Amino acid sequence: MAAQDPTLDATPSTDEFNPALSNDALDELDAILDDVRSRNEETPQWEFCDGYLTALVCTRRPVPVTEWLPMLLGDGAEIEGVQQEGQPLPLQADIFQDEAQQARFLELCGLRLHEVASQLDIETDSLDADDAFQPECMDMRGAISMLPEEERAEMADQDIPSFAQVWALGFMFAVENWPDEWTAPRDKDAAKWIDDSLEKIVAITEDDTGKPAVNMYDDAGPASTSQERVEQVGEAIWACYDLRQIWKSFGPRVETIRKEAEPGRNDPCPCGSGKKYKKCHGA
Repeated sequence: MAAQDPTLDATPSTDEFNPALSNDALDELDAILDDVRSRNEETPQWEFCDGYLTALVCTRRPVPVTEWLPMLLGDGAEIEGVQQEGQPLPLQADIFQDEAQQARFLELCGLRLHEVASQLDIETDSLDADDAFQPECMDMRGAISMLPEEERAEMADQDIPSFAQVWALGFMFAVENWPDEWTAPRDKDAAKWIDDSLEKIVAITEDDTGKPAVNMYDDAGPASTSQERVEQVGEAIWACYDLRQIWKSFGPRVETIRKEAEPGRNDPCPCGSGKKYKKCHGA
C-alpha cells in the first residue's frame, strides 16, 4: 500500500473535540521513530516532530509532504515523481522499513496536522478550553526526577532539555528551512506581529534557568520547571494562534515575473553579432 499525501482540512468541527492521537497512537509513533532511528541516529523524538508539524500549519504556504517528510526524516531533498496532490508517495526506503510503516506514519501525522489546524482556527479565550491547542511538550526533567535514585544517577552527566524546549526547536527548524515563506510582509504592523510571535517561540528554545517551581510531568513530583517557563510556553501557544491567522489573512505569496527590457533599436544586439539590434534580432 502506497502512502497518500496528508492534506490540511482546517475546517473547525462543532462536535465535541477529542484528541486525534490516542496514547496508543503516540506510543506507535514513538515505536516507528525508534525503528527509523536504527537506520538514522539523527531521527528526532516525537516532541520535535510535533513542533515541526505545528510550524507547517502556521507557514504561509501549505508545504506538501514531498518537501516536509525528507526535511524531517531524510536528507532534505524533495521527493520526485509525485505529479499532483493525493498521488501515492513512493516508498522512502532509506527512512522506512516498508510501505505499511511509511503509510501509518503519514496517516498519524496527517491526523495531527488536521487537529492542530482545527484547534488554531477555533476562537478561544482560554488555553484551558477542551478545544484549545495543546502542543506535545515534554517535561523530561520532571519525568527523570520521578525515577529511582540509581537510574537518576546514571543520567547525571546527560544534558536534559527543559520543558517544551525540544518542541520549540522543532518549530524553528521548519521556519529556518522555509525562509521564503516566513519573510516578513511589507505591512509593518503585520511584520512586527510575526516577529514578536516568533520571538516568543524562540524564547523556549533556550534552557530554563529559573528556579524550579512546578513539575509538569506529575503535579505531586519534585519541582522541575520554573513558573516563568510555564508562562513562556503559554505565550508561545498564543503566538501559534497569531501566526496561523496572520498568514491565512495574507494567503500564499504571489511570484512576480519581471520581463527584461529590450535593447533600443540602435543599441548593439545582445547576441554579440556586432550589428545594431534593429538590423539583427530586432528586425
